[in-house]
Amino acid sequence: MGFGGGHYWSGGPSSSQANTAAGLPFSGIPTEMADRARELLEEEPEHPEPVVEFSHKQPKVRSLTLRGFLAPYKPQLTLACLLVILETLALQSGPMLTQIGIDHGVLPRRFGVLFVLGMIFLAAVLLQILTGYARTVFTGRLGERLLYDLRVRVFSHLQRLSLNFYTEEKAGVLMTRMTSDIETLTLLFQEGLVNIAVQSLTLLVITIVLFVYNPVLASVTVIVVIPTTFVLSIWFRRRSDVGYTKVRDKIAAVLSDLQESLSGIRIITAHNRHKRNTVIHRDIVGEHEDANMDTARVNTAYGSLTEGVGIIGQAFMLLVGGWMVINADLTVGELTAFSLYLVMFFAPIQSIVQLYNAYQQGQASIKKLRSFLEEPPSVPEAEDAPDLATIEGSIILEDVSFGYSDDAPVLHNINLEISPGESLAVVGPTGAGKSTIAKLIVRFYDPQSGRVSIDGQDVRDVTLESLRRQLGVVPQEPFLFNGSIGENVAFAQPDASEEEIWEACRTVGLDTMVSRLPDGLDTPCHERGVSLSSGERQLLALARAFLAQPRVLVLDEATSNLDSHSEKKIEEALDAVLKGRTAIIIAHRLTTAMRADRIAVIHGGQIAEIGSHADLMAEGGHYAAMHQIQGDILRKEHG
Repeated sequence: MGFGGGHYWSGGPSSSQANTAAGLPFSGIPTEMADRARELLEEEPEHPEPVVEFSHKQPKVRSLTLRGFLAPYKPQLTLACLLVILETLALQSGPMLTQIGIDHGVLPRRFGVLFVLGMIFLAAVLLQILTGYARTVFTGRLGERLLYDLRVRVFSHLQRLSLNFYTEEKAGVLMTRMTSDIETLTLLFQEGLVNIAVQSLTLLVITIVLFVYNPVLASVTVIVVIPTTFVLSIWFRRRSDVGYTKVRDKIAAVLSDLQESLSGIRIITAHNRHKRNTVIHRDIVGEHEDANMDTARVNTAYGSLTEGVGIIGQAFMLLVGGWMVINADLTVGELTAFSLYLVMFFAPIQSIVQLYNAYQQGQASIKKLRSFLEEPPSVPEAEDAPDLATIEGSIILEDVSFGYSDDAPVLHNINLEISPGESLAVVGPTGAGKSTIAKLIVRFYDPQSGRVSIDGQDVRDVTLESLRRQLGVVPQEPFLFNGSIGENVAFAQPDASEEEIWEACRTVGLDTMVSRLPDGLDTPCHERGVSLSSGERQLLALARAFLAQPRVLVLDEATSNLDSHSEKKIEEALDAVLKGRTAIIIAHRLTTAMRADRIAVIHGGQIAEIGSHADLMAEGGHYAAMHQIQGDILRKEHG
């Protein structure tokens, strides 16, 4: 349902047509498909609202292991095991029925026995088909539920982690956790684990049957096969564990480089880096290929050697078994059944070898996911943290020091007090620590020493949700999500009415532009807002902040990337948005800072000057020098 009350299917050119004409990416529903889309929506049944629980506190759960992850699903796994047992028993009845048929039906020429055994054989096949189907459906659904829970758990932890984690970790590596690693576990949960159980049980049943038929012959076979296979398996486990961990690292590097190249495609094009970037990506993909080839060689060696062991075991069985038949120690039917069971004995071994590959890949993914899920937020929420009451907007920084790393301090012993409803501009050279002050106030980071408080309450002692609900941030580059303009304005208030959204747009002067669009508020702005200008994106971000009604608003160089005309429109919108609110304005342009009640000058990680524009100009210090330099630049630009 759109914000425009059905504008998705209004007359005139559709948004997708308009976007195509403008050379923009496709978005929206084409006009020729609108009627069918409406019919599908009308046929769609009502779905209950999903119950979503989220906490900034890291849940106290056991470390992610395969056994621990499956533990909550013991009843379902027990039922799956019962189905596996029935399927295995039905599948393994064939050679036994064959032995009975030969010894008691074929040799004595008793057709009635053969007919009965044939019916039993048919019933066993039907039972195996039905139980196999039921097991496949059941375990498939169980596997999807396991992966659903894991995806939600991983995504929730991504939401919980602090900003410094994202500055230190590559986006492509994080995408690997949600894509490649979990896809590997998909194969393991839906096919690998259950098939390992089927083949292992098959191996156990066949081993028991072989010893029941003839302990001597079974012992000879097992002595030849089991020790050699066990030694090979130990070698394979150690070798493949290292190999598959390396494969997971290399696919993360591939996706990381891909994500970076896609995000920076404009810069790549502008600097003609296509060939060089292709060479770099080729090398990264080559390392991934080498890692895969290494594991492939290990798999090939293991599979070939175990297959050879199986052939040698069969040769021993035929030699010893044939000699026992000649000496009347074994019947022809028993030797036939034994031979069939022995063939079936090696088939599970070969299957387990192949499935063990999936298991090893799954274990490598589990290790990566476990390491990720155990990463604690650097800005934790206290266990007994209360909600922050409605604030007036008094902000105090007491002796605050901070650095993004221990050996590179940014702020030194900052002391600052901002009164409720006051606007404070923070200016200074690049890298002085202006934006860092804003990040500490909204608690994107915690100071290494000192205290940040709002209305006398230390921001570390209250819940993050109640704190940030009353703070608004407009960054230098506002991020817009792939969706409609209305959805982006209402991002912080998704329950806002259409009229409230229009009011926010009118307040910042965005309503005229939105009204001219084909679908109004329902017009898609595409991922990152590529269909809007810089000024329009900034106005939209201000409308979003206004609609959220924060008590404190932080503007982080919100006008630094705008031309003079757009800057004037933004500053007019700021007057409306900031009215009655405490504001921290991180400014590069002093024309923006001059609108604040007070101006703080950051120099060398400390507050060098603070006061009104007139007071600082009269002092003739850092601020006056900055004003002189920017004035000279503006005069040169205007001739």
